[in-house]
Amino acid sequence: MTNIDNAFNRACERYAELGVDAKAALDALARVSLSIHCWQGDDVAGFEGASALGGGLAVTGAYPGRARTADELRCDLDQAYALIPGRHRLNLHACYAETGGAKVERNELEPRHFERWIDWARETGRGLDFNPTYFSHPKANDGFTLSHPDDAIRRFWIEHGIACRRIAAAMGAATGAPAVTNVWIPDGYKDLPVDRRGPRERLAASLDAVFAEPLDHQLDAVESKLFGIGSESYVVGSHEFYLGYAISRRKVLCLDAGHFHPTEAIADKLSAVFCWLDRVLLHVSRGVRWDSDHVVILSDEVQAIMDELVLGRYVDRTYVGLDYFDASINRVAAWVIGARATLKAMLRALLLPIEALQTAESVEDFTTRLALREDAKALPWGDVWSYFCERQEVPADGRWLAPLRRYEADVLGRRS
Repeated sequence: MTNIDNAFNRACERYAELGVDAKAALDALARVSLSIHCWQGDDVAGFEGASALGGGLAVTGAYPGRARTADELRCDLDQAYALIPGRHRLNLHACYAETGGAKVERNELEPRHFERWIDWARETGRGLDFNPTYFSHPKANDGFTLSHPDDAIRRFWIEHGIACRRIAAAMGAATGAPAVTNVWIPDGYKDLPVDRRGPRERLAASLDAVFAEPLDHQLDAVESKLFGIGSESYVVGSHEFYLGYAISRRKVLCLDAGHFHPTEAIADKLSAVFCWLDRVLLHVSRGVRWDSDHVVILSDEVQAIMDELVLGRYVDRTYVGLDYFDASINRVAAWVIGARATLKAMLRALLLPIEALQTAESVEDFTTRLALREDAKALPWGDVWSYFCERQEVPADGRWLAPLRRYEADVLGRRS
């Protein structure tokens, strides 16, 4: 028996004293499938040959080894998945199409342009999620897409959304698991607009057109934002707009941890929106002073989100994805750090003494409620995590960085 096994057995005994079944928590954690975002690996460049990143997005840093081709990106993803316990999905953007060098406009994309991604997903047993790309394009240079006042430009982006839903449906059919198709647009004004109503009415009509075709094997999601670079004063797709749209149209609502005011916590929003919606998509990110998409760490905010999913019994109704891009560190390590941090937060939530907490709250013993939550922070959850990694045949903490450094030397370091 290894040291990890011994530590895990002692941890199980300690948790059992509080009425917590640590082994059941690990079984529940093993069922959690994160959607890992492809765009961390290449700084949101995609494979269309775009000269600049648009839509108010910004990637900082120039760490060597950025993926330049789809094959390199898949290779990097394989390395990341090998260091993340569990079986997880891939979240893909439309600008990552493989067209064989041919120029294919976004409104003309088809499932065949993603065949190699689909084959890779099937070979590795991973599900796929998808996103239309409403940025880094000449027809988005003025900051408007689905709410654009020009009918022709707006129609182009509607057709792009329709094409992407069909691609996602093909992905879901091929992998045997529905693909979540998430719509985020950068539309908005840098300074105070006169007409706030018109763009939102156009956006609602455009979304209705995008979603008009009934499709199996895919789920529609819409994502809000408070502000962006170049849209500081007005964002068409605000939280209130998309909350109303998702409720009225029965769509999945996407809550991005970086898309709200720094004092807002999306953990509190979950129980509110779940009163009206069947499912929610989470984009776990980390904003520092603004929506800066830092690599996710085991922060209080991430922990609060996972606590709420577990305490509210929302885990099975929630799609959890990552969304950040950092080019100042090893990009593969960024995937691993963020995914492992998210899973750790979920594990800590699953190991809470929930029955004792609920009992204390039901009799208004708020002293015990607070004491139990604080004491839980010092319980040996790290030993449970190490055992989970070993059971999933993934290096435990302190051991995964060495194989990553070898990959950096053997693969990333050879890229010019």
